[in-house]
Amino acid sequence: MVDGTMSVKKKTSLMRNLGAFFGHIVKAVKTDPREKKTVVRKTVEEETHGDITLRRTTIEEIEFKENDRSENADG
Repeated sequence: MVDGTMSVKKKTSLMRNLGAFFGHIVKAVKTDPREKKTVVRKTVEEETHGDITLRRTTIEEIEFKENDRSENADG
């Protein structure tokens, strides 16, 4: 029995999955690897006080730039 509280997953077709697959491949080929940010750590702190929820999200990233290396070498 399925009632209004349960979510029903719809099956995706083979063509939809193949399109998503090749879309990811094309995106990877077009992306410049030198302009990349890498997420090192992501933390979420959440506090609930009655009807109020305080959520603090911290994202630490490493960003690689080609110019940073040459500036540091002159040092």
